Amino acid sequence: MLGKICQLAREAGVAIMRVYDGQAPLEVAHKADDSPVTAADVAAHRVILKGLQALTPELPVLSEEDPPAWEIRQHWRSYWLVDPLDGTKEFIKRNGEFTVNIALIEDGKPVMGVVYAPVLNVMYSAAGGKAWKQQDGQLQQILVKDARPPLVVVSRSHRDRELEDYLQQLGEHQTTAIGSSLKFCLVAEGKAQLYPRFGPTNVWDTGAGHAVALAAGAHVHDWQGRTLDYTPRESFLNPGFRVSLF
Repeated sequence: MLGKICQLAREAGVAIMRVYDGQAPLEVAHKADDSPVTAADVAAHRVILKGLQALTPELPVLSEEDPPAWEIRQHWRSYWLVDPLDGTKEFIKRNGEFTVNIALIEDGKPVMGVVYAPVLNVMYSAAGGKAWKQQDGQLQQILVKDARPPLVVVSRSHRDRELEDYLQQLGEHQTTAIGSSLKFCLVAEGKAQLYPRFGPTNVWDTGAGHAVALAAGAHVHDWQGRTLDYTPRESFLNPGFRVSLF
């Protein structure tokens, strides 16, 4: 199943790249929360939805581009959690730091996840308690890795005062900025040791990256020490959280 989900993410990436490369119009619009959405988001959503419905017709899908009403999803135990194009701002900026995110949620936990960055041609995946990175034809298992001073990965487009205050109190460290759920993946593969997040995210932003980080040995906790939970709830918003080794 994981291989099929990786292939589906690649197919969504092809649809995204048609827009990115100018073969199809960009068509930027804005949602009610003022977040941008492009023709690439919609095209990737359609590819993923069709593929998941063919692979697992018994499992419902929660996608950022067409989230079902609370009344429909409130009793879901297992479902696919999808962000067809995570990092739309990075896509519009054309810096390549955007991803296709697909996660399988069971009883509130992300048990399978795929994060694919089509411009970078890198695929992160996780299932069965193991995580992998595939790039340039090379497939390798990835694990978290400690380092001193730690490298802290932060959002390229979403920095706030809480984050700046936290970093000031952290002690000796280095920072790097990157877009989308690639921040989870940098911790998962041992290139970074900490990803703190105070600003708002939605469940589809984090599910796949959470799965990869978890399988690589990282912890994903809110600021009260509780693991992020994907049990259906009326709001899609996550609490603030940290991805770390400990």
